[in-house]
Amino acid sequence: MKARIAFALCYAIGIASVLAQPNPDRPDLCQGAYFTEAQGAEALHSFAQTYHDRASWETRAAMIRKGIREGMQLPDKPKFALLQPIRHSLRKMNGYTVENVAFESVPGFFVTGNLYRPLNTAGKTAGILCTHGHGADQNNRLMEYTQQRCATLARMGAVVFAYDMIGYGDSKQCSHKIPDALKLQTLNSIRALDFLTSLPDVDTSRIGVTGESGGGTQTFLLTALDSRVKVAAPVVMVSAHFFGGCTCESGMPIHKRPTHQTSNVEIAALTAPRPLLLISDGKDWTKNTPNVEFPYIHTVYGYYRAKERVENVHLPTEGHDYGPNKRMVAYRFLAKNLKLDINRVMKDGQVDESPNTILDSTSLQVFNAGHPRPARAVVGDDAIMALLK
Repeated sequence: MKARIAFALCYAIGIASVLAQPNPDRPDLCQGAYFTEAQGAEALHSFAQTYHDRASWETRAAMIRKGIREGMQLPDKPKFALLQPIRHSLRKMNGYTVENVAFESVPGFFVTGNLYRPLNTAGKTAGILCTHGHGADQNNRLMEYTQQRCATLARMGAVVFAYDMIGYGDSKQCSHKIPDALKLQTLNSIRALDFLTSLPDVDTSRIGVTGESGGGTQTFLLTALDSRVKVAAPVVMVSAHFFGGCTCESGMPIHKRPTHQTSNVEIAALTAPRPLLLISDGKDWTKNTPNVEFPYIHTVYGYYRAKERVENVHLPTEGHDYGPNKRMVAYRFLAKNLKLDINRVMKDGQVDESPNTILDSTSLQVFNAGHPRPARAVVGDDAIMALLK
């Protein structure tokens, strides 16, 4: 049996290397549209030859997780700073509150975001991390669609934390595309999870993560690495042929290792058997999800007798966003799996976002004249890179 698995693994690595479209300057990286669509599907077929049941899948899963950690140089026990959260500007809205928050990740680097909490709830409730994708103005945490998502989930009864990518929003200690952006953002996600689970009203057995595009990458990477995440909903990102176009997604060698080749499909499959929702559309690299990516992950869930825990909702006429229709799908999935009360936000049989208040970016700003960034903050790309060594 071991010989069979070893042969299949070598076969998978060989096939993947033939199909690969490497960056000649970084042959160890899988970036952007690394495969054609056909090659991506064929790579999945080759990966599947390396396992045949739960035990053999878990052997491969352990190898993939180890490869992610080694590829992004992520230690088993990162040297985090004390959280020491900075919280201010608490506002009471219709069914929820929102406040501005920062805390330290690695010493000298601050994670910035907004904390949304439900009103009129008793006992502990679910916690949800909301990641975001890329945008030209680098203010995605502050955009209307992110606020709608966070406010609605809070009105449903969840404690929600939305936080910045590095270089975005209030996170301006370095530029976004530093070489080790993937490592820093993953460390920040782990620390954001630490913050969320430290809140006394959060039920640590009900933790979810959801985000779109680059935030989808953050979602499935954090879920793969941290078992505290119980439910995941990566939106418009899981693809067999596209590996993420930014340094913060594929700028470190987590997909191609000396032992194996993998893709974001297998990384998303590491969620099994926890509930997983893939939201895909017809106008980006997730257009094949119903026929390529979802069946692959569905098979993995079958090894756990948990096929009902993975879902795909495909919107063939839509594009690359976390728009209203995608949010409606996510709300129902998260409500079901995190035991939220979706009836709190229903009107005439539909989720109603109209009670949400969309705040201006200044109101959601974490660091300002009245609340300056701490003097101990490290600033500059080279200095931040030095922190990560």
